Amino acid sequence: MSTDSQYILESISQGCVMLTDDEFVIDRLVKYIGNGRIRWHVEFRGHRVEFTTGQLKKQPAFRRKMLEQAGVLPPQRAGADYRRWVVDLRKNAIELPWRDRPADAGFAIDGLVSLGGDRWTVDYQGKVIKFTTTKLRRQTSFRKRMLLKAKVLPPLLDPVAYRKWMDWLIQNATEAAPQASDASISEKSWLDDLPELAGWQNETSLEGTN
Repeated sequence: MSTDSQYILESISQGCVMLTDDEFVIDRLVKYIGNGRIRWHVEFRGHRVEFTTGQLKKQPAFRRKMLEQAGVLPPQRAGADYRRWVVDLRKNAIELPWRDRPADAGFAIDGLVSLGGDRWTVDYQGKVIKFTTTKLRRQTSFRKRMLLKAKVLPPLLDPVAYRKWMDWLIQNATEAAPQASDASISEKSWLDDLPELAGWQNETSLEGTN
């Protein structure tokens, strides 16, 4: 595995842009608060790059992530200079609640599975999120649960468009395969087993023990 320095050098050789101080001016920093955590979004020339507080504080992590997602390499600053720059940036950040963080415009689920009754699961990038029919049909509940469980916020649709989309998903949902462990015992066999389950013994077995 290559080091950060090797990665950066290789990326520059492939045509990525290495910027100077006067060229690297971000449009804004947005601080998203809520859901038990803080995330920072650096907006730069139409790119929105998400950072944790730790990634923002560490210059190598910051430069690498900007290079990976925006195709530009911020200038290398002296350690103290970089720390001052980040502190100033954070002081002037725009704060927004978590529910207002940007939606994923390319949002698409892998599938909707019916578990029977009013229970469903949404498959999204390897995650399985459980829903009731009510939560599935209400866009607010659907977006809130997807954000909580899958850390993605589906785009806000017109209410009519959302209903049409969800109706289509429900009509095309797959049925969950029955599990062998869920096979229920028939009522008759359950009743037949009652004496044994209660610890009773029939007369013939009692006679056999005498």
